[in-house]
Amino acid sequence: MLKFRAKTPFNSITQDSLLLLFTKQVGLGYRSLSWLCQPKNMVFDSEAYTKLVKTAAKSGSAVLGKLAHGHMIKSSFNPCLYLVNNLLNMYCKCRELRFARKLFDRMPERNIISFNSLISGYNQMGFHDQAMGLFLEARDYNLKLDKFTYAGAFGFCGERCDLGLGKLLHGLVIVNGLPQECFLINLLIDMYSKCGKLDLAMSLFDRSNEKDPVSWNSLISGYVRVGAAEETLNLLAKMHIDGLKLSFHALGSALKACCINLNEGLMEKGMAIHCYAAKSGMEFDIVVGTALLDMYAKIGSLKESIKLFSVMPSKNVVTYNAMISGFLQMDDITDEASSEALKLFIDMQRRGLEPSPSTFSAVLKACSATKTLECGKQIHALICKNDFQSDEFIGSALIELYALMGSTEDGRQCFSSTSNQDIASWTSIIDCHVQNEQFESAFDLFRQLFSSRIRPEEYTVSLMLSACADFAASSSGEQIQGYAIKSGIDAFTSVKTSSISMYAKSGNMPLASKIFTEVENPDVATYSAMISSLAQHGFASDALTLFESMKTSGFKPNQQTFLSVLIACCHGGLVAQGLTHFQSMKNDYMINPNEKHFTCLVDLLGRTGSLSEAENLILSSGFQSHPVMWRALLSSCRIYKDSIIGKRVAERLMELDPEASGSYVLLHNIYNESGVNSSAEQVREVMKDRGVKKEPALSWIVIGKQAHSFAVADSSHPSNQMIYTMLHQQLETMNNVDFISDTLAYSVT
Repeated sequence: MLKFRAKTPFNSITQDSLLLLFTKQVGLGYRSLSWLCQPKNMVFDSEAYTKLVKTAAKSGSAVLGKLAHGHMIKSSFNPCLYLVNNLLNMYCKCRELRFARKLFDRMPERNIISFNSLISGYNQMGFHDQAMGLFLEARDYNLKLDKFTYAGAFGFCGERCDLGLGKLLHGLVIVNGLPQECFLINLLIDMYSKCGKLDLAMSLFDRSNEKDPVSWNSLISGYVRVGAAEETLNLLAKMHIDGLKLSFHALGSALKACCINLNEGLMEKGMAIHCYAAKSGMEFDIVVGTALLDMYAKIGSLKESIKLFSVMPSKNVVTYNAMISGFLQMDDITDEASSEALKLFIDMQRRGLEPSPSTFSAVLKACSATKTLECGKQIHALICKNDFQSDEFIGSALIELYALMGSTEDGRQCFSSTSNQDIASWTSIIDCHVQNEQFESAFDLFRQLFSSRIRPEEYTVSLMLSACADFAASSSGEQIQGYAIKSGIDAFTSVKTSSISMYAKSGNMPLASKIFTEVENPDVATYSAMISSLAQHGFASDALTLFESMKTSGFKPNQQTFLSVLIACCHGGLVAQGLTHFQSMKNDYMINPNEKHFTCLVDLLGRTGSLSEAENLILSSGFQSHPVMWRALLSSCRIYKDSIIGKRVAERLMELDPEASGSYVLLHNIYNESGVNSSAEQVREVMKDRGVKKEPALSWIVIGKQAHSFAVADSSHPSNQMIYTMLHQQLETMNNVDFISDTLAYSVT
């Protein structure tokens, strides 16, 4: 152990030696380090403390910085403003903003450097509101603001897209006579770009006499942000022509631009940029490599992404996030892709990389897509451990997960814990209730959304229109569509698509067809909705004609389109055409059919009496564990009174879903209608022994803002007496015109 004279200042050489020993704290034992920290064993001067604090800031070692600060306090050392500012900067660089703020608040004297250090710290951590608050506080102190002070304020304007405040601050820069140097010009270009005013950003860029790589990168990033792919690539080409070396960030932004529209021209340019990066030795840089693997994943070349990822010498959290997202790019995420994404998540933790909010959002998406709900719960625990539960993106992903689990209460708690309840969070919690058929709660949340300062976007309106369609609440749907027209949201294709489905499900096919003809830029979803609407209403021929028209127009059908086509064939009894389209989906469009497509085909075969073929199809589909397919076949067995196949199918259904009453009821009806009464009674006994009860079917009607539900033989409604009185009056009227339904009369009596 080193020994020093107590309470005696060391000369500069001794202090430098001690500084070296202090900074190599890993090599010291705990007792040695504790001994060094005792004020009686050593005394530092201001210069030595400054060296220690600067070393801590440079190395990012908060422990070393805190030791130095603690030693000052223990030795009653009174630091000068210069040293306190260095301490403040150290805490900010080490991301210890809580300690930085405490130190700042206790400073007896502050200058502009004090404010700039903390403003910079807040900006780097994304706390732009706090940075703006400090900027205003610095103005109240009547300090002379410099370019670094304005940097925090411009960061706030850019992140909040507050163009008005940004212009005001730009005016203050000019009025206060700050030199229009490259640093400030770059900040302004970045701010105007983030506010979507690329014309102003470009004007500043063109008038600037001094441009550096940051100027080019800021403008290129701005064009990428607004989705201007061609302009981004043109700017990159101009940068190259002007003789400037293309930086990692410029290439990364250009590669992002190549993924915007996913057309062949942009893909070719992206590959050309890849060639340039490989030739110039930048292919394996983290920024460029991450952008490359992200590009290949988005254009469907996942193998290229995996190859790049495997050979990259160094990877960070962003690289892992890009690769995890790459496995989740497809519309129908497979179990294999989800498993690979989760393996990457585990691997990054083993490497000591801390997951970011984007990481958790992606892996939650993987869990939701494949319904690995228990895994999702474990990830939720990790989110709480990392204190990310208030993040709005994670909140939305958690709400989606719990919606799949049927737990709207847990979804509500996730929504409540989200600090910034933006439109995405509101839409997620509304969708959570819609998915779980809690339509009244969904409408109530939609009304609460209107009471807040947030206004619904096109996806929220589309969701509510779809809910109105499922809830048969056409009057509410008309009001929502009225809002959409008034606010201009009706112009969005997604809103018109939902309107088509809503009016079709409420039986208003003429209006649904009219809206379809008014869509200026229909997409695959629009065509699919209209084909499905025609199919559901029995217009099989019209649905198939529209499908052919869609293909002629150059649209590539997806899984939902083919599902609508198969429904049309099913309702029209078009077996040959249904089988042809099913094969075309697999062979011509390389779309793997899911259980819904197979269910349609089973239903189609069953409706035409091909019960054995339908059973064989289920057994060879790979989805024989899905009850819905067997249930469709069992319904056909009842129609054709086939008790042999019906019994076999029902037994399989009871194994797969023993609590579902529908299987027992269908088998009972098959036996009953076939005259096998003893078997029918046995089914009733089995239901009784297993405690299976038939849930009563419900019907409802919406009057005003209230939904009224009814079940068979239900007398619980408050207006029950009045309802039955009116029903008897209607029956008497019908009897007077010599018409009455036996079934209706039976239900009343």
